[in-house]
Amino acid sequence: MRSELFDALPDGTDVHRWTLERDGVRVRVLTYGGVLQSVEVPDREGARADIVLGFPDLATYLARPEPYLGAVVGRYANRIAGGRFPLDERVYHLAQNNGANSLHGGERGFDKRVWDAAAVGEHALRLSRVSPHGEEGFPGRLTVSVTYALEEGGVLRVSYEAETDAPTIVNLTNHSYWNLGGAGSGNAAGSHELRIDAGLVTAVDEALIPAGDPVAVDGTRFDFRRIRKVGAGYDHNFVLDKGVTATAEEIAELHDPASGRVLTIATTEPGLQLYTADGFDESLPFAPGDGIALETQHFPDSPNRPDFPSTVLRPGEVYRSQTAYGFGVRG
Repeated sequence: MRSELFDALPDGTDVHRWTLERDGVRVRVLTYGGVLQSVEVPDREGARADIVLGFPDLATYLARPEPYLGAVVGRYANRIAGGRFPLDERVYHLAQNNGANSLHGGERGFDKRVWDAAAVGEHALRLSRVSPHGEEGFPGRLTVSVTYALEEGGVLRVSYEAETDAPTIVNLTNHSYWNLGGAGSGNAAGSHELRIDAGLVTAVDEALIPAGDPVAVDGTRFDFRRIRKVGAGYDHNFVLDKGVTATAEEIAELHDPASGRVLTIATTEPGLQLYTADGFDESLPFAPGDGIALETQHFPDSPNRPDFPSTVLRPGEVYRSQTAYGFGVRG
């Protein structure tokens, strides 16, 4: 594992890039936003390619933050309706950065912060920061860490931990966009095949806020229980059959028939947000559908939905979440 100076923010804060490599997989992580900048893996012929969308320089990440390419998002991944939520008989108001709603932690969430970094052994990187009370409207001083670890076989495990000094809400994820043919190789949504172990999906309104109870995927375009071509037009949370688990369990598989590359995802989380990047525009070096986001997380707007798995964290508790990405090939 090695570290290098990547660039500096306009205020002079240094941003470093760390490289982890093991068993044929090479991963690069930035201290800015905890960004997973690249993941290089071989195809069925042994040819390596970077399979996550990323920018080559810090200036582009600063200029185009809204796709959240590869970033750690928080304190709350996904949307909170009206930028408000109740907790212990008090209503908290958040930054409204997605119409009337709060998205991915607000105007300056975890994706726009420089994290402290430290090596953990030879194959793991631990990022950490303290989110002060009131940051983007969230209560409590949150001490948070994200560890990227390359395990035997080239499995990339991302582990999240957080503690608070006051009741708050937490929902963290990584916002990478995957293209198993290689970043910039074309439309992944139109060529890749996907399996998601979910019999329900959260129905949403026009603002992508959950509306009503989750609905069955049977007979709909949301049924990915058997692997099939992805297609366009998805920005939806799938209710994973397994629910919340203490250890990461496999819940999804993405396959590129052309290269043979396979991505498997295991998680402790109860939900998976599938986003086919339909919002990409001409200001990006990528077109709509060029990447597929598979965000492991709790459900959108959970703080306003007591029927959803809770995202509340209280003093004395430890928030823990894990997601493991496995890489392989199929003939």
